[in-house]
Amino acid sequence: MFYHLLYPLREIFFGFNVFKYITFRSVGSSVTAFLISAIFGKFIIAKLKAMNIGENVRKNKECATLYEYHKNKEGTPTMGGVLIVGAIVLSVLLWANLSNRYIWIALIATAWLGIFGLIDDYIKLAGKDKKNRGLTPAVKLLGQLILGIVVGMVLYCDPDVGQRLDIPFFKNLIIYLGPAYVFFVALVIVGSSNAVNLTDGLDGLAIGCVSIVALTYAIFTYITGHVNFSEYLQLIYIPQAGELAVFCAALFGAALGFLWYNCHPADVFMGDTGALALGGALGTIAVIIKKELLLVLVGGIFVAEALSVIIQVFSFKYFKKRVFLMAPLHHHFQLKGWAESKIIFRFLIIAIILALMSLSTLKLR
Repeated sequence: MFYHLLYPLREIFFGFNVFKYITFRSVGSSVTAFLISAIFGKFIIAKLKAMNIGENVRKNKECATLYEYHKNKEGTPTMGGVLIVGAIVLSVLLWANLSNRYIWIALIATAWLGIFGLIDDYIKLAGKDKKNRGLTPAVKLLGQLILGIVVGMVLYCDPDVGQRLDIPFFKNLIIYLGPAYVFFVALVIVGSSNAVNLTDGLDGLAIGCVSIVALTYAIFTYITGHVNFSEYLQLIYIPQAGELAVFCAALFGAALGFLWYNCHPADVFMGDTGALALGGALGTIAVIIKKELLLVLVGGIFVAEALSVIIQVFSFKYFKKRVFLMAPLHHHFQLKGWAESKIIFRFLIIAIILALMSLSTLKLR
């Protein structure tokens, strides 16, 4: 909105020319998203409390110890993802160039999964039947697949994006997937959405990792959409993709604002409303700028959490043995006696290191 309203006024006052620059609007978007989250956080928390939408900590007979660690979180307001998604959408609408098609793809993907998560959370938490587990896994997976396939088809038909798959660390190694690219995009979006959801089990863990990944991808999007930088670094150049830096910056700011209330001990949880939407948003950004495989590195914490669940389920189903004390991975360390704050900070340190390693791929090619 600001770009369309204020940038044309540069003929009257040269100062309005700053709205031309993605870097300026990215900073504005990030600060705005942070302020929205931070300022309206108390209101949202109070509203959720008034609606009696609080965390229901179920006692697992197989792991009573974990219940003892988490029972004090009973009743903590959840569905706080509405604050994150709202801050992202509003900030992007204010600061982005709304004629950019990639901005709308990212916004629609975030809103779509946010709505699915909201419905899931509401069924689980607002109903009188606390045993209700929300939407069935099949319904949630269907919603994610629909989004992934639609985004895949749109990008497949986009001449600037196409069906290419860029391989990190290699200069000229590009794989053309053909029609299979559509399903690959769906896999990335579904996988990233669920991986963030699985990571959301300790105060500030998921949202802290999301903020790190979002900031990293803000750099990637800007470089990918800059013809000179992408040529110098021998990356795939995608015209107009740089505008997604405004979106990533909004995601980063909203995440920091939410972390203000979600840090240990948390005043509010994001719920599926936030986790599904944020994971899907990161996956969507990754496929647009052709950094899908790099998401495995920069989002390594999410990958480790998801893999721990897959390994645990597979091992127990076929060998009747558990590889971890409990999955996802963060619960394994809890049962080993690590303090929650220690797990969170150590995981965030690893996330930062992985982000720095992923940035090194810009030159290590």
